[in-house]
Amino acid sequence: MAEAEGTLKRIQSHKGVIGTIVINEEHIPIRTTLDNSTPVQYTGLLHQLMIKAKSTVRNIDPQTDLTFLGIRSKNHGMMVAPDKEYLLIVIQNPCE
Repeated sequence: MAEAEGTLKRIQSHKGVIGTIVINEEHIPIRTTLDNSTPVQYTGLLHQLMIKAKSTVRNIDPQTDLTFLGIRSKNHGMMVAPDKEYLLIVIQNPCE
């Protein structure tokens, strides 16, 4: 757990990072650097997107799993790293 905390602190210290969210396999935010309402909103929306992205990757190559998803909008960038038990979301300001 200490290693995970260190990794999250290191990610948070990067220029442009607005916040991080760690979601468990029940899709509940268990660790975040954001306010209370934002992680719930991101969790619901990104969970649906991750299911579709994983399915798309599997349809293209059944031997491969989705390991990383990058999303960029005009105002924010998101990096999503899925794992078997957790989902890590990093929200960034793309202008920095």
